[in-house]
Amino acid sequence: MPAVWPVPPHVHAGVTTRRGGQSTAPYDSFNLGSHVGDDPQAVATNRADLIRRLDLPAQPAWLEQVHGVKAVEADGITVPVTADASYTHHTGVVCVVMTADCLPVLFYDAAQDSVAAAHAGWRGLAAGVLEATISTAGFNPAHTLAWLGPGIGAEVYEVGDEVRAAFIDQSADDIDAFTPSPQGRWLIDMYLLARRRLQRVGIERIHGGEYCTYRQAEDFYSYRRDGVTGRMASLIWLDKPDAGAG
Repeated sequence: MPAVWPVPPHVHAGVTTRRGGQSTAPYDSFNLGSHVGDDPQAVATNRADLIRRLDLPAQPAWLEQVHGVKAVEADGITVPVTADASYTHHTGVVCVVMTADCLPVLFYDAAQDSVAAAHAGWRGLAAGVLEATISTAGFNPAHTLAWLGPGIGAEVYEVGDEVRAAFIDQSADDIDAFTPSPQGRWLIDMYLLARRRLQRVGIERIHGGEYCTYRQAEDFYSYRRDGVTGRMASLIWLDKPDAGAG
């Protein structure tokens, strides 16, 4: 599923769906996560198919995600490294994050012609993973576009008081991102919170954010919905120098 945002043709970005792979239930069928209990051979086949279907210029720079704020340069990553974001200033390098309710955020710095991908669950979002990605990559917010990929929607993502406090203790303005749930807890709008945090560091061109992994069960994995499940991949890369502009 391609990202829909106004970037040049040589910027390729999007997210996989759960359809069209080799994994069986409950990972059916295009699971790309090797850490969720799926058959390793099925995952390997799915990852190989990912490279072939998207005509990727290189193996994606897979990460071992830990709900933190560390961003690393994707160049040269051949085995997963512990981080929750990656970036590159070069062509032919594929940044990738995996999600199944958490929010994937892709970036393009038009001034530097550079890209990044970040994994933002509520912990990482509150801790500043988006801000850390922009800072570590050296992106200029005034020239950076962001795309919010499929995450769990505000109508179903229920959290406790501690999650609400983690955000509004930083900014009281974010209180409207939480609405009372029938169970006496809070429904959190991750998309709104992500947009706000990006805007506070100067990124105004923000796109995407119209999905719900929990409700769109035919297309997306959801940990909250299913417990044991697969993972989608959100990817971004720049064409190789000899690949042309198409």
